Amino acid sequence: MELNGILAIFNLGTGEVIAIVAIILLLFGGRKIPELMRGLGKGVKSFKQGMNEVEDELKKPLDELDGKDDSSSK
Repeated sequence: MELNGILAIFNLGTGEVIAIVAIILLLFGGRKIPELMRGLGKGVKSFKQGMNEVEDELKKPLDELDGKDDSSSK
């Protein structure tokens, strides 16, 4: 489903996608593509992990403030 969203953003049809895949195969060959995809996957994983760490760091002070407010009102 996510691939459909990406294709809709760039307004790519089946023919264009096949042409892009063929060009990639010609440029990099069959042996390099798994290495490229592995590197791309690691990059995306690292990016998501970094985003989660930033989100956790932003939530941490809010959680601490909520805990202090609850204990001081008791």
